[in-house]
Amino acid sequence: MVNENRTQNGTPNATQNGTQKGSVRAVLFDVDGTLADTERDGHRVAFNAAFEESGLDWNWDVELYGDLLEITGGKERIHHYIRNYNPAELERKELDSWIASLHKIKTKHYVSLLARGGIPLRPGVERLIRELRSAKIKIAIATTTTEENVTALLKSTLGEDSLGWFDVIGAGDIVPGKKPEPDIYHWALRQLGLAAHECIAVEDSENGLRASLAAGLDTVVTVNDYTRQQNFSGASLVVSDLGEPTRPFSLLEGAAPEGGGEWVDAKLLSALKG
Repeated sequence: MVNENRTQNGTPNATQNGTQKGSVRAVLFDVDGTLADTERDGHRVAFNAAFEESGLDWNWDVELYGDLLEITGGKERIHHYIRNYNPAELERKELDSWIASLHKIKTKHYVSLLARGGIPLRPGVERLIRELRSAKIKIAIATTTTEENVTALLKSTLGEDSLGWFDVIGAGDIVPGKKPEPDIYHWALRQLGLAAHECIAVEDSENGLRASLAAGLDTVVTVNDYTRQQNFSGASLVVSDLGEPTRPFSLLEGAAPEGGGEWVDAKLLSALKG
């Protein structure tokens, strides 16, 4: 039996804390492609470095990696590549363990790249995070990338103390189902102790949007070069990036709410919930 104050997924419903629809109590951020353009010039480069270190002649060029991004999760992506491009490797003993070790090497190269300052945050990201903190709106991470990757990105871009800015960080294999399954969002909402209608997700991809919508979250999509042509039906707003006062976003889908500006801030997010 479901507790009368909780949904079947274990997240609180509207009656638990009396919050009315129209207010934003938390913003849940995806990471790769959302906080930073990590995919093409970060993860892809790190995968290729791991392949070379491991004596493999694989090379994921920009176009191929765009196709592989249809699969969420690094280990899952490697397995998909083997199944479709190098099926002989499926006979390798303890394949899953080998893939996990290969992915660990990749993570080492990715963290090293971040430490060199090679991947900046996207426009508007730091501004929005700081504004949300000032407004006492909770912030969370909901991603399928590893916690090590998240930690390295945040520390390299926002500083050593930035992990403490986030009320919840959900990453990696903490849940069984990767996006487009909504598992990571259900988990993050439970940790926050909030209902989906009190929160907004920020995503960059169709798979991420499908996951957030399935969890009942209104969603702002900020596209990148890999995701620009994807299907974002159901998103509250689709923009080029989060924008800055000196560099407004380009509105791609949806209508900017009355009272919202030309950059994503707490006021615009609240207007979307209105």
